[in-house]
Amino acid sequence: MSENLTVPTMAEMMAQGKQPDVLFWVGCAGSFDDRAKKITKAFVKILNRANVSFAVLGTEESCTGDPAKRAGNEFLFQMQAMTNIEVMNAYEVKRIVTACPHCFNTIKNEYPELGGKYEIMHHTQFIKALLDEGKLTIEGGQFKGKRITFHDPCYLGRANNVYEAPRELIQKLDAELVEMKRSRANGLCCGAGGAQMFKDAEKGDKEINVERTEDALELEPEIIAAGCPFCNTMLTDGIKVKEKESSVKVMDIAELIANAQDL
Repeated sequence: MSENLTVPTMAEMMAQGKQPDVLFWVGCAGSFDDRAKKITKAFVKILNRANVSFAVLGTEESCTGDPAKRAGNEFLFQMQAMTNIEVMNAYEVKRIVTACPHCFNTIKNEYPELGGKYEIMHHTQFIKALLDEGKLTIEGGQFKGKRITFHDPCYLGRANNVYEAPRELIQKLDAELVEMKRSRANGLCCGAGGAQMFKDAEKGDKEINVERTEDALELEPEIIAAGCPFCNTMLTDGIKVKEKESSVKVMDIAELIANAQDL
């Protein structure tokens, strides 16, 4: 794990008169949440290995406004969105990749009408493209033969119909992909979307993230794969409730790909 990570900022690139091929939108979770920072590092490791010309906005990146919009504060959302769009348009950003489906969905579907038109990919789509283009190779490595189930993030799956890219990456690891009864378009929300992440649960018999974790545990997987930092948190909490931390890991697809060969 001792690879030195190279993460240039857009400001540094512009100062050198360079334009990166892609902007890596890190997102609030990937920037500030200790668990999600590991996903960010794993993805940067992949970008470095594949020699992708990329940059981040660094301190110029602000929240996309997704939580504000989902919580009903349209005014705050538009303020946050416009700030980001002005910054990105000033840098003439064309292509964006992000490891957060919330950022992905907001930039893809809600920024265009505010003047922010970009080609945006979820990191699972981007990693798959790197493999298809031969810029990255994976052999099974340490996940070969492992039972892995994939939890579909709502904003990646149902909202944007991205189902295959993450699954194809799991299969590239020579892992055994097992599907939950509720998957793809019938997947069950982990409980964090729609700004639910930031409020206490409402009264009921069971937390939704525990219900979703039970779906996964029925399959007796060794790893629950996620493609969203929010889902990762909710499923990790579910594993703790079920006291399965010693036997089941929750890992982002980027971590699986980045760590496959790090034996």
